[in-house]
Amino acid sequence: MNRISRNSLIALLFYIFIFLFLVLLMTNRSFSAWVFERHQNQWSWYIRPLFVLPFCYFAWKRSHAGVSLTVFMLLTSMFWFKVPEVVDEDVKAFLQYEQEWLFGSWNLPKVLLLLTVPFSLIILGLSFWKRSVVVGLGVVVLIAAGKIFWSISNAGTAGKSILLPALAGLAICIGLILFVAIRKKNKTKDTGNE
Repeated sequence: MNRISRNSLIALLFYIFIFLFLVLLMTNRSFSAWVFERHQNQWSWYIRPLFVLPFCYFAWKRSHAGVSLTVFMLLTSMFWFKVPEVVDEDVKAFLQYEQEWLFGSWNLPKVLLLLTVPFSLIILGLSFWKRSVVVGLGVVVLIAAGKIFWSISNAGTAGKSILLPALAGLAICIGLILFVAIRKKNKTKDTGNE
């Protein structure tokens, strides 16, 4: 099996896993409750934004397998950590709101809002696939701002519980992406001058 077909096969496999995970999360209340109970551990809140880094890297490398694996890891990271012994009340309230939102009634505005998630990831991936760091950074900022705005405007005070993890993740992602981009640009200049 050549490299391209193996890459495509791995990508397809992880896209199927992603689809199955999302269907299970949104249709099975007991699985969803188990996931959200573990998602109360805020370590998962802090690591989730950092998956932007490998996502951008694999998009830059034009690896469908790497992109799909990263999205799968991002989604499943909700339940990687054990249930915390003590949970902040705002964290509980926010996750309760998110779970009720998932299982609530569906209408066109809600479907369109939910579609902004894969759409923004596609735009982010395309930005780095096409080697546009500036557009990619803009999309990263918009994703974080959108999540913060949605959380606070819909869950109120409880939604503010995502501020620190989201802003910390955003700062780290912007800093590392800029660091790598500047370093790569300088390396290209140095190589060109020789």
